[in-house]
Amino acid sequence: MTRTIEEINKKIADGKANIFTAEEIKKSIRNEEELSFEDVDVVTTGTCGIMSGTAAIFHVEVTDPGVFQKAKKVYLNGVPAFPGPCPNELLGSVDIIVYGTEHSVKNHQYGGGFLFKDILNGEKIDLEVEAIDGVKFEKTITVDDLQRAQIIGTRMAFKNYTAFINPKNDVVNSIFNGIPMKGSYNQLTFSGCGELNPIQNNVSRTLIKEGTKILINGAKGVVLGSGTRSSDVKPNLMLTADMLQMSGEYIGGFKTGAGPEIYDSIAIPLPMLNEKVFEEVKILNSDIPLAIADIHGRHLPLSKTNYDEAWSDYDERPVFDFNSFNEKDNENIKQSCPTNAINDNGTIDLDKCFGCGLCVYLSNNITYTMNIGSIDFNIDDKSFNVPITCRQSDIQRAKKIAIKLKQLIGKGEFLL
Repeated sequence: MTRTIEEINKKIADGKANIFTAEEIKKSIRNEEELSFEDVDVVTTGTCGIMSGTAAIFHVEVTDPGVFQKAKKVYLNGVPAFPGPCPNELLGSVDIIVYGTEHSVKNHQYGGGFLFKDILNGEKIDLEVEAIDGVKFEKTITVDDLQRAQIIGTRMAFKNYTAFINPKNDVVNSIFNGIPMKGSYNQLTFSGCGELNPIQNNVSRTLIKEGTKILINGAKGVVLGSGTRSSDVKPNLMLTADMLQMSGEYIGGFKTGAGPEIYDSIAIPLPMLNEKVFEEVKILNSDIPLAIADIHGRHLPLSKTNYDEAWSDYDERPVFDFNSFNEKDNENIKQSCPTNAINDNGTIDLDKCFGCGLCVYLSNNITYTMNIGSIDFNIDDKSFNVPITCRQSDIQRAKKIAIKLKQLIGKGEFLL
């Protein structure tokens, strides 16, 4: 039995399509409910995590036409932007490219990811431009001053990721941990939303390809093709969408031991065209391997676990205990929070919180509590149990954007 995209879109337009999120499919399987190919037309998948390949292209007015010939340097809140590729000579406006991983020259803990979130949240942004003759211009802008803004992700939504540990007696600064990683198997960090991940639910890659319509940070976008580091072993995607249609709740900065990174949220619909693709979406976390690598070598797996060990029955957000709050002790936790979600009084800004768990680790699971779990694994016939201390993917946002896509399809506002 098969279906076509046209048949499914007709059902969507008529309000008769059976749409499930990936989370709902997995729950149905675990509950041993009878769910067949005939019962499902579309499955919405989702992921949220650090996606270093994110960049934005802006067009912004600086001065009236004729004031300067060409921009040489541009900064947004101190984050370097790269003028071009169009020179825009004497127009008074500039095209610029901003990397999500670029660090501010004024604040090393602020970068492109934080800038993009501030823009989408309507914050005032300091724009500085130096022309090729050395003349400088400064002004304050908001999202309303951006005549065009487009996000392009060169490599996003990897199918599979790696967990990291530090087996040596040193401390390593890395983008793969929210703080410098202590040695002797003290911490474990990982990425990936496992059974919710888009490509993980379509390992044959027959559904997710060039032209596939998707959601990026809440905006309708499209798959451009395979990502820059995509391979048969570790596939990923190149994506794009109008940034001005995005929501700040799905994108932001994430501080690491090596400086700020950027996270994005992506949802991709999978049309159930045949029995084979329906079987693929039945994959569970226990079926998905998660390699564990030495953070020094990164590409050298030491052991492996699975995503069931990483996500099963663990909490998605920490809880703050006011009675255990100590302002002096909490200052380090506040400064270390990857998404700046800790307020001066110790409370958690849940709109900013990523559920990474770092506050729980730093407070010894006292001031901030959350069951974040630990991983059992073996290396050279030795057994280890290492606590998960930093998640670099947010399962809650992944679920949320998959639900948003399901709702859009259900309303007939998003066709496949």
